[in-house]
Amino acid sequence: MINNKDDNLIDGISSIHDVVLLKVQNSQEARILTSFADNNIKIILIAKASEEDFVCIAINKNEAGKAKELFLNKEDFNIDFQENLSIITIAGENMRGVPGTSSRLFNALGRNGVNVIAIAQGASEFNISVVINARDAKKALRSIKEAFLLSNFHALNLFIVGTGLIGGMLLKQIQEEYQKIKSEHNIDIRVCGLANGDNMILDKDGIDLAQWSSVLEQWSQTDIGEFIQKIKEFNLAKSVFVDCTASEKIASMYSTIFNNHISIVTPNKKANSNLFSEYKELKNLARVKNVSFLYETNVGAGLPVINTLRDLLASGDKIIKIEAVLSGTLSYIFNIFSTSDKLFSDIVAQAKEKGYTEPDPRDDLNGMDVARKILILAREIGLPLEIDDVEIEPLISKACEQAGSIDEFFIKLKEINEKFSQLRDEAKKQEKVFRYIASLENGKAKVLLKIVGRNNPFYALSGSDNMISFTTRRYHETPLVVKGPGAGSEVTAGGVLADIIRVAKS
Repeated sequence: MINNKDDNLIDGISSIHDVVLLKVQNSQEARILTSFADNNIKIILIAKASEEDFVCIAINKNEAGKAKELFLNKEDFNIDFQENLSIITIAGENMRGVPGTSSRLFNALGRNGVNVIAIAQGASEFNISVVINARDAKKALRSIKEAFLLSNFHALNLFIVGTGLIGGMLLKQIQEEYQKIKSEHNIDIRVCGLANGDNMILDKDGIDLAQWSSVLEQWSQTDIGEFIQKIKEFNLAKSVFVDCTASEKIASMYSTIFNNHISIVTPNKKANSNLFSEYKELKNLARVKNVSFLYETNVGAGLPVINTLRDLLASGDKIIKIEAVLSGTLSYIFNIFSTSDKLFSDIVAQAKEKGYTEPDPRDDLNGMDVARKILILAREIGLPLEIDDVEIEPLISKACEQAGSIDEFFIKLKEINEKFSQLRDEAKKQEKVFRYIASLENGKAKVLLKIVGRNNPFYALSGSDNMISFTTRRYHETPLVVKGPGAGSEVTAGGVLADIIRVAKS
């Protein structure tokens, strides 16, 4: 029995395990109850099943053998025995007459994928009991404790895939901010799984983040299918799959993850920028399974771009136009390129070294990264666009795009240095700078390299800053602008961590 010392809605939670449930027809209920009484079989609970013609009777596992013998070879009885069950009961004097108690209970269970087999409520309205699978008992108890504030902390169990620049920085931030998050937000974060391209480690009690890298190297070879299966077997409340990769293969597994009632937080843009039908399916599946699907860092790294857009739409505003510099990588590259005499290929190499580019810089320079971002914003508005609908002006040659490796790509990139140097000379004569700008207007999305002057709002961008301008029905004369760093592992990881905290509070 877990007691609650505070004056909350419920006083505590109790659990009974090793329970067997009999489902019987209403017409046979009286005969069965009489038989149980005559044979000293104790009944724990009687509940109406979801089908109106049946009643559920719960007994202890030790009584199940005797109960089965009573009705052996009696064909006039229609009884179904279900084993390996538990009963969870919430109780409290404050529950009586208070609406929403049941919904809070079932929402807590539903969000964590706990199936309720039968329900019983006392006539006094002081308690509600649910019958569930025994394997879900621990998860159910933790979920209910948090839902009714019987626990001091919201437990959050993370399974992180990708330990590169973003994933590694996220682990560093979780370790450094753990105590602050716990004390200020009442969130207890545990990393229970880690995987990269080589190895994976899973521990339901949590991984020591002070030495995760060395421990990970000693564990088994990565098998993402097995990794996801282990998350399901752990069956922990508030499990969150954090995808810090750019992998299309992992993105293709999101539906499997949602079907196991596991939330997803990710900076990986692949799932939301593949086929529109798949995007809609994932959004709907997350809603049906009542789990979180958060991807603020898909656009603008740690900037509040998607949340700002959603707030505008939720308040009834209408989006007329979006103009944006959506690549911190290209912003950084062209800010340096426009004001220096450095070679274009050297600046790209410098950006990759600083962690500003995608793992493969071609994903930035071919315009696809920006195209995916403007496509995601279009879909958030409700436009059923596909990636092929986005007009893209690539920044590199076909030879660069088709290079067999990243090293070969940089060799090919040097071949277009002269072309970019000539463009820069012409822009300097006009006192203008380069900006790679995405736009969305009248249902059409474009990504183009433009030369802008001092009167253009994108002219003043510096460093790796992104800038997103929303022209709406309300913000018509003066667009709403979101501006700030749009690249780098630290700001992106910070945005991922912010989404993780949102899951805990949801």
